[in-house]
Amino acid sequence: MAEPKTKETSLSVASFLKALPANRKADTVTIVKLMAEITNNKPVMWGSSIIGFGKYQYVYASGRKGDWPIVGVSPRKQSLSLYIMPGFSGYEPLLAKLGKHTTSVSCLYIKRLSDIDLPTLKAIIKKSVAQMEKKYR
Repeated sequence: MAEPKTKETSLSVASFLKALPANRKADTVTIVKLMAEITNNKPVMWGSSIIGFGKYQYVYASGRKGDWPIVGVSPRKQSLSLYIMPGFSGYEPLLAKLGKHTTSVSCLYIKRLSDIDLPTLKAIIKKSVAQMEKKYR
């Protein structure tokens, strides 16, 4: 079985943040501080571009296992990608209040923090972390 490509690394989160373009740095730092506060975990690099908090082990039906952060963020070129691992079922009222965003299965995409309501984002992250901790701890 192949190893997962994205794993926890020893790369420096501070160095990663310092190297970000100005248009991504401030928003990413704000999200990192928010996630650290909510999770009570220190940020860790996953691969070369994901900042994750906490860790859980997933198991596919095939038996393949891997580790992934409970919550994380990646400052992509087009948008900030937030990893909300339980997905978005039951999050509809919060998403309706959030502001400009898109979602996929477990990713919340935001172009910039000025497009959204930060207290609502905090509520989404808190709900996600609580669901993951209940399920995996």
